Amino acid sequence: MFLRFTSRTNADGSVVRYVALAHNRRVDGRIKPDVLMNLGRVDQVDVEGLRRLAASINKHFGDGEGPGPGVDAGLAVGAAPLEVIDARPVGSTWLLDGLWHRLDVGAAVRAATDARRFTTNMERVLFALVANRAVAPMSKLSAAEWVCEDAVIAGLSMMDEDQAYRAMDLLVDADTHARVQESVFFAVANLLNLEVDLLFFDTTSTYFERDEEEDGADAFRRFGHSKDHRPDLPQIVIGLAVTKEGIPVRCWCWPGNSNDQQVLAEVKDDMRDWKLGRVITVVDRGFSSADNLAYLRRAGGHYIAGMRMRDGNPLVETVLSRQGRYQQVKNNLRVKEVRVDEHDARFVICHNPEQAERDAAQRADAITRIHTELARIAEQRARDARRPAGDKTRARNEAAHLRAECALRDHPTLGRWLVQQPNGRLKVNTAKVKAEARLDGKYLIATSDPHISAEDTALGYKNLLEAERGFRDLKSTLLLRPVFHRLEHRIRAHVLICWLALLLTRVAERSSSQTWRNINRQLGRIVQVTLAGPAGTITQTTPLNPDQKAIYQALSIQPPARVTIFDPS
Repeated sequence: MFLRFTSRTNADGSVVRYVALAHNRRVDGRIKPDVLMNLGRVDQVDVEGLRRLAASINKHFGDGEGPGPGVDAGLAVGAAPLEVIDARPVGSTWLLDGLWHRLDVGAAVRAATDARRFTTNMERVLFALVANRAVAPMSKLSAAEWVCEDAVIAGLSMMDEDQAYRAMDLLVDADTHARVQESVFFAVANLLNLEVDLLFFDTTSTYFERDEEEDGADAFRRFGHSKDHRPDLPQIVIGLAVTKEGIPVRCWCWPGNSNDQQVLAEVKDDMRDWKLGRVITVVDRGFSSADNLAYLRRAGGHYIAGMRMRDGNPLVETVLSRQGRYQQVKNNLRVKEVRVDEHDARFVICHNPEQAERDAAQRADAITRIHTELARIAEQRARDARRPAGDKTRARNEAAHLRAECALRDHPTLGRWLVQQPNGRLKVNTAKVKAEARLDGKYLIATSDPHISAEDTALGYKNLLEAERGFRDLKSTLLLRPVFHRLEHRIRAHVLICWLALLLTRVAERSSSQTWRNINRQLGRIVQVTLAGPAGTITQTTPLNPDQKAIYQALSIQPPARVTIFDPS
């Protein structure tokens, strides 16, 4: 219940204001004022007394539909009553939509849907899934509810679960032979003036919460070497290639039992079709077999690869035994280049003095723990030796000593420093300790490029952390896991959606020099509010603060307009 003010202009230009007792009611989703009683001209009645009367009626009947004090203040000056009927965050999705259009991600998807008829724009549904993964990651069912109730997606007001699955299927169809990924990456390369001279590749795995792996020759979710330390669950293997700036280039999916040594040839062939020019592929120790390194050199390609230093390779032993002076690159990095006769590859030994101190300290702590435990077992065994041969306590204690020695031998970190003697007793492997001391703080890199310097080789290899950072963000920020799908094409579509979200967030981070977490938090405070009243419906955006404006300016994206919809009744 509230007072409604109206005005009328006479022929002589004078304005007469009238007051009436009214209340709001909802008609077809809109708020309409309903006049209960006309109370006369404002100058002839006690307005304050009438206002107290309306408040008393509201208090007595508990009318929650009436306006608040702010509306009362507006009515006192003749303004029309307004009611907030919707409020949703818009800042983050608006930014992602701007990047989506600049990169023209939907072009390949629209091309795949031109021959089909849908009641909903599938390109908009796909963008909604990507934006949800970046802003508030959740399942596809929850993402459909998020679009309808909690987000503002331009060109998409409603969406259901079936449309989400249909958009995922279309994405997989459109990305045949990675055409979507290729067109999107080259758009990013043009936008950011990227030079793809170093290409970093690595793999990870993601598991599924099920007891058994799939059967058949084409099974996808299989048991394999788990990089998440969950060998008890079936998984898939995911490959990711990124630039030195951390921009994702392409992703791959393989069955869970795939080996790192087996997939690198496929990656090389796939990237060759993109015609990126002269590219040096950077991989870690898991891909550095002789066959893989030879394959990377096909068609004039080159590599920078980490080498295994502890597998007894004679070539590695030869490289590590060469004398030479280190070149200081940074405070925590020294490099030494080594060339070996009859090998055209160049080897770079990297040394981190700070890491060397940590390695030595950790090894010393481990050896001290081992000596302490072995001394305790020997002391107790000597004490038990004074017991009679048939004493039950002596037999029980001996079994306990054996269990303690087995636990020490099988320990994941201490066992590497032990060797078992012919009599079954354990002792510290002094040869192993001495050999490891030579490797403190060191790692070995090989490159086939004859022109890149040793310093650039070491720094390029260290940038392989960008691929690991991409996997970390996929699993933590974008919540790649859990995967709520069982069909192979849906799993591939889910990975592609996460890849697109990672791409958009990386572009936003690089352009604004801020983390995506900070960008999403800042822009999440921009809210689009819908107000309804007798004059109609209006949708407007809360004003931007300087930090929010700076983010949009850094990405050259126009922020959302203050007023987006005005629909007079």
